[in-house]
Amino acid sequence: MTSTPYPTGQEGGLVDTVPSIHVAGTGGDVGIWGMWGLMATEGALFAYLITAYFYLQQGHTAWPPPPHGIPELGIALPNTFILLGSSVAAWYGERGASRGSRGALISGIATAIVLGLIFLVLQGVEYSQQQFTLRTDAYGSAFFTITGFHGAHVLAGVLALSHTLIRAFLGHFGEGRYMAVTNSVRYWHLVDAVWLVVFTSLYLSPRW
Repeated sequence: MTSTPYPTGQEGGLVDTVPSIHVAGTGGDVGIWGMWGLMATEGALFAYLITAYFYLQQGHTAWPPPPHGIPELGIALPNTFILLGSSVAAWYGERGASRGSRGALISGIATAIVLGLIFLVLQGVEYSQQQFTLRTDAYGSAFFTITGFHGAHVLAGVLALSHTLIRAFLGHFGEGRYMAVTNSVRYWHLVDAVWLVVFTSLYLSPRW
């Protein structure tokens, strides 16, 4: 590991005063491979949960089973677009970091954080409107387990992005030195991609 001093930022640029073993974009970086490993593990977790959901469905002639109705899209659909928008914002922030633009980095990451928090609030509202609980039956257990785990990952993503945002304000990133930004944004994209699978499985597939 080497520690190279960087000058203080000028004219709104980005700097990085933190020791690093990586120049962004190199495939051999430990941090990048570590994030890929984490993402693979998280993806496998949700693959198991979704598989269990469809396995439970096979034992019922109607799904969701009575007295449940088909899940409403009034909150889940807007929430889907909110998460998609947050991914665009996070991408914009990472792109800003790669070009040495502190303003684009901060605005993009901050927007993604706000949209992630809105998603969590709306999910809480949806939970409060449900007529079943985690203990009602197998469907209720699967619904709240899958969406709850995803919500927890959204919260983890918000915390990771918040940490990145704080470091951006402190000037810890510079052009070619933004591995932490890349990692947090990749995790956020994973969270959003998983939601598309969850949304399709729990909200759309019962309509097919």
